[in-house]
Amino acid sequence: MLRPSKKMLFAIEAVLDIAYHAGGEPVQSREITRRQGIPRRYLEQTLQQLVRAGILVGVRGPRGGYRLARERRRISVGEIVRVVRALETVEDTAEDSGASALGRQVIRPMWGDLGEEIMSRLDGISIDELCMRAYRDGVPSEATQKLDFTI
Repeated sequence: MLRPSKKMLFAIEAVLDIAYHAGGEPVQSREITRRQGIPRRYLEQTLQQLVRAGILVGVRGPRGGYRLARERRRISVGEIVRVVRALETVEDTAEDSGASALGRQVIRPMWGDLGEEIMSRLDGISIDELCMRAYRDGVPSEATQKLDFTI
């Protein structure tokens, strides 16, 4: 079974958390840790990589944190997955191990095709779609608590 890594799921959750809970203010990593239960050691490294990739923007200062670098409808899950894949080091890659002709010529190409299909599907899912799914499913958002309409 194809399974995403913890780091990959944490990255997707973190970006979705920022999109869903921001309310116009930067989201601090400790808030994401509190809401999502993501270990901070994973989170900081991943957030910085997402900033370098242009998915997030880091905001400095006492009220700083992270916000989306673009509209949430313009960020795909596939982009986030690619960033995390670049971070991860796979100790036991299929290319390093010996394989029979069937493995090299049939199984590995089939696995590559499946990977391309999955990435194509992930590229078609935006963070906005996931936010809309969360709203529809009744997931509470802290963004409404942060809105301030005073003039």
